Amino acid sequence: MSGRKRVLVTGGAGFLGSFLCERLLDAGNEVLCVDNYFTGSRDNILHLLDNRHFELLRHDVTFPLYVEVDEIYNLACPASPIHYQFDPVQTVKTSVHGAINMLGLAKRTRAKVFRPRPARCTAIPQSIRRPRPTGATSTPIGPRACYDEGKRCAETLFFDYHRQYGVNIRVARIFNTYGPRMNQNDGRVVSNFVVQALQNQPVTIYGDGSQTRSFCCVDDLVEGFLRLMGAADDVIGPINLGNPGEFTVRQLAEMIIEMTGSKSRIVFKPLPQDDPIQRRPDISRAVETLDWQPMVPLHRGLERTIAYFDRMLSDRR
Repeated sequence: MSGRKRVLVTGGAGFLGSFLCERLLDAGNEVLCVDNYFTGSRDNILHLLDNRHFELLRHDVTFPLYVEVDEIYNLACPASPIHYQFDPVQTVKTSVHGAINMLGLAKRTRAKVFRPRPARCTAIPQSIRRPRPTGATSTPIGPRACYDEGKRCAETLFFDYHRQYGVNIRVARIFNTYGPRMNQNDGRVVSNFVVQALQNQPVTIYGDGSQTRSFCCVDDLVEGFLRLMGAADDVIGPINLGNPGEFTVRQLAEMIIEMTGSKSRIVFKPLPQDDPIQRRPDISRAVETLDWQPMVPLHRGLERTIAYFDRMLSDRR
């Protein structure tokens, strides 16, 4: 096929990366999927292995990678507290050294390079800073700083490589994303609630459940990635990608219990240190610049997610 692009996806065997690899292949590209399987899984991309335009490489992005590519999606990094706090030094290295290595590759090959950064790594605006049990907001020395500060430094590197070397970058700020292929034990709110409800275990809410989140289906988020990468060269971001629909954590728990027909009851535990009270994206720039907005309602996305975990748990019985 003429004009076929060779695209590198780091973290390609992970939750987001596997869906991105699928979409890139469907669009007629060659895909090089790179993962060290710390949180990713071969199971997520087994169905792609027979595609002659898909290549899988086990590699850690903290080490340089010497390949020829046209585009790079740098998604490699553990994203849940359970995983990124397991080895905080390695988490920082993955964000910072990984960014340096991928930016260096983009500089050498003149490839376009994409980086998502969770919005929780952004300093909390004063307008939404509210009293919380810990009295904390964002700190460089807290238990989640390995993730937050690593991501912030990586984003700084992206913009400095753009200004200093002319590297063609794209930066997205992403909000809570959910869907099939989430890790069962990653500690994220949707997967936690779904697994607990399916097993009729107590559904655990940290805090009083009044904190709000906006939940974006993985299909919508990946579409946003592709549109940002395909935008004009002067559209580099950062651009918010997420679903502005806002739900309290308690509302989410009650919805999942009802949808699963679970006998679970809700239990409350102390709010973790530095846990944000509100996460809701302003996606006006994405709407105007990328003609993008989420299309999957929470209820429909949860149906697919619940079905995925139900199959997973059934297979393990």
